[in-house]
Amino acid sequence: MSRVPPTSHAGPVLVSCDVGPSSGVGHLMRCLALAEELQHRGLPVVFAADAGSVPWAAARLEERSLECRPAATTPDEHLGLLRDLDPWLVVLDSYRLPGSVYDAVRAAGHPLLALVDDGLSGRSADVYLDQNLGAERVDVPVPDGAVRLAGLDYALMRDDVVAARGATRPPRDPSAAPRVLAFFGGTDPFGAAPVVADLLGRSGRRFDATFVCTGEAAARVGAVDVSEGQRIAVIAPTPRISEHVLAADVVLSAAGSSVWELMCVGAAVGVVCAADNQEPGYEAVTAADAAVGLGHLEDLASGAAEGIGRLLDDERLRERLRTRARSMVDGRGRTRVVDEVLRRFAGPATLL
Repeated sequence: MSRVPPTSHAGPVLVSCDVGPSSGVGHLMRCLALAEELQHRGLPVVFAADAGSVPWAAARLEERSLECRPAATTPDEHLGLLRDLDPWLVVLDSYRLPGSVYDAVRAAGHPLLALVDDGLSGRSADVYLDQNLGAERVDVPVPDGAVRLAGLDYALMRDDVVAARGATRPPRDPSAAPRVLAFFGGTDPFGAAPVVADLLGRSGRRFDATFVCTGEAAARVGAVDVSEGQRIAVIAPTPRISEHVLAADVVLSAAGSSVWELMCVGAAVGVVCAADNQEPGYEAVTAADAAVGLGHLEDLASGAAEGIGRLLDDERLRERLRTRARSMVDGRGRTRVVDEVLRRFAGPATLL
């Protein structure tokens, strides 16, 4: 056991991140994994996010006794949070915040960890985290004194994902239809679920599929025509999603950060590129033979997805994918990130 010495800032870790019906919950979910690691070490965390716009995401914070302040979007709003909380570390994870917010946090003297997916894009920070596959092979210059943590060794996994990784997959009846789980982010902002459900229905294969979605998407998925031997059920987003992943023979997902979670559990994944910013991840994971590429969402709408047939038909392919994916994400990324942060910026006096 070692004691982390106090810094000049004695408050909690402040996490400011994107979340919402149009932006999805990926930023919040990976920050939640980081927050869990900090909490396990006795370090308090406060979020600033529009979590209430996605009630089930807000519930995840409440379950972990994580305070959530209203979202901050400007430098002045962030400076107000700094004055109020005096955080020893600030975490920013956003596609929307301007670079001036990052500059303001650093100018105020608070250590800053920035989660990035697309280079630095003019954002200043003390520590950059790019948890994407292959990021470690890209040369990205950082400001003097800063460090960049890159690649799947630093992928942030929540407690439920790590628990599922350590669990045993339920036995499968070889005569039964393949069990399919389909989810496309917490809010499916691009409307992928109905498109994929229709494609499954027209595949000509047997399957027993569960789609995770709500609202209009759930209604459209539920209305898809299915043939004999095909079944589609719809459930709402659930904190037990990792258990569903573990039980599935095939998981269909958008090519966002949730793919790294699926790999950690050891899922046989078919990925859809649902947005332009998912293109690098889609190309990387399919090139690494860790998932089957189903194509771009607009192509799926026209019926082009031979990958679904391969996944449903070939158990040996699915087992190869599970083994390959699981070997690439070990579930200890968040530990490495927090270790590095504590090495650089000793947190408040806390027994670790």
